[in-house]
Amino acid sequence: MDSESNFEIFLVTHPGLEAVLCAEAREKGFQTPQVVHGGVTTRGSWAEVWRANLEIRGASRVLVRIGAFRALHLAQLDKRARAFAWGETLRPDVPVRVEASCTGSRIYHAGAAAQRIETAIHEELGAPISPDAEVCIKARIEDDLCTLSVDTSGGLLHKRNHKEAVAKAPLRETLASLFLRQCGFDGSEPVLDPMCGSGTFVLEAAEIAAGLRPGRSRRFAFEHLVGFDDTAWQALRAAGGTVTPAVPFYGSDRDTGAITMSRANAERAGIADITSFRQLAIGDLYPPKGPAGSVQTGLVMVNPPYGARIGDRKKLFPLYRSLGRTLMTRFMGWRVGLVTSDDALAEATGLPLVAAGAPVSHGGLRVTLFTTGPLGRP
Repeated sequence: MDSESNFEIFLVTHPGLEAVLCAEAREKGFQTPQVVHGGVTTRGSWAEVWRANLEIRGASRVLVRIGAFRALHLAQLDKRARAFAWGETLRPDVPVRVEASCTGSRIYHAGAAAQRIETAIHEELGAPISPDAEVCIKARIEDDLCTLSVDTSGGLLHKRNHKEAVAKAPLRETLASLFLRQCGFDGSEPVLDPMCGSGTFVLEAAEIAAGLRPGRSRRFAFEHLVGFDDTAWQALRAAGGTVTPAVPFYGSDRDTGAITMSRANAERAGIADITSFRQLAIGDLYPPKGPAGSVQTGLVMVNPPYGARIGDRKKLFPLYRSLGRTLMTRFMGWRVGLVTSDDALAEATGLPLVAAGAPVSHGGLRVTLFTTGPLGRP
């Protein structure tokens, strides 16, 4: 593994949120990030690949392009895969698997293509092939060009090893961080989630404000690649620091189990001292007081139940109306970010909500982030 190599790095995200992720990559100093369909491209060394996995909150995977060749049929794919310099990236003692996709190519059977490449890797390099391997080669065959990338993340990056307890229909941390960014959150204001579930929005906001890196508690697939330098990696992980946020972050939920989960997750993430979770119904919700009883304003982030996923849709309209009334009458000056798969439910709140962008895919549903400016008097 050449530490000075300049790779094309692909940060994968939810289609529709590429520009939001690009802004994050630019803010964190990655080289000339560019929006492409399904993610963001940048360039850098292996150290930048490691840093992307460690620091980028909105990416679901970090892929590194390791080569490309033309293949017009499976026999040619087999020959060129056998000639590829796998040993520059993969270790012969580490299991690997291959995932392939085919678009507009004479090779159209993705399963057969993946099998040919796996056989080539095993027979030429000696690496074991396993469907459960953490190291994965992604082969994209498009217009007869086979582009090879290695997934350096392993497990999806929303799996940060802090949120062991989850509620029904949890929002992924990666998506939550991008929605917070779309709402203009920068860590300097309180965030309150009145239907917090397992605490995703509150935990993300608190970690952003504290400068905690999302990958600090997990392992990555790049640790199993050729020439991985554990000393350099540990130095990178130890670099930087945290800050004490000027404001706390709040979650509430009517369900006792949700509050227990949120508190446990905050403890694991090391942010229990800057988060507060209480069991409350929507009708009992009031803005938290600031220092010495001062009035605070900030951001309400909420991911209410959707009729398509939890419960009966018709029964949810009263819940959304109650949420809207509470926020309009008690949260003057606060902004709102609301995530739902149903425009009619968003409208039922009576809040001046505007879609922040096109719907994005999440767990088989299309969800939209709706936002407001500071709420005025009803």
